[in-house]
Amino acid sequence: MNVAYFRCLARYNAWANRRLYDACAAVPAADYFARRPSFFGSLHATLNHILVGDRVWLGRFIGVPSGLTRLDQILYDDLASLRPAREAEDARILGYVTGLSDADIDGILRYRNMAGEPQETPLRFTLAHFFNHQTHHRGQAHCLLSGTTVAPPPLDLIYFLREDRA
Repeated sequence: MNVAYFRCLARYNAWANRRLYDACAAVPAADYFARRPSFFGSLHATLNHILVGDRVWLGRFIGVPSGLTRLDQILYDDLASLRPAREAEDARILGYVTGLSDADIDGILRYRNMAGEPQETPLRFTLAHFFNHQTHHRGQAHCLLSGTTVAPPPLDLIYFLREDRA
């Protein structure tokens, strides 16, 4: 696992988010906000959680705490507001990962968890967790999208890799 791997995951993350948000934009608002059996309760709340998680972790990575205190916090009340924030965060993620070296990812990340407890974890593993967390919850959003009239888009990494080579 070298820095090129994480740069690829950052590009994949932005690609998958664009595809997912494109599909969500076609969902009627009532379905988009509908309470559904899921961890965060709706498609909108799930997408907000992914952004919350990204901001929390990116804050730890760059050494500037996000100020967020709840993982279920709703940062934006609608998709029209959430989407540009998502795109900006994806650009920040790509910028951060692009600036890393192989030596950087071999280092230790020291941070405080949301309970304020000090933590030390190798950066490579926190980055792996960061991208895995996004994929995990995008999968939940993908499933929630399946319960609407809009077909969920393919989000598999292999599809991205085929496009990324082009």
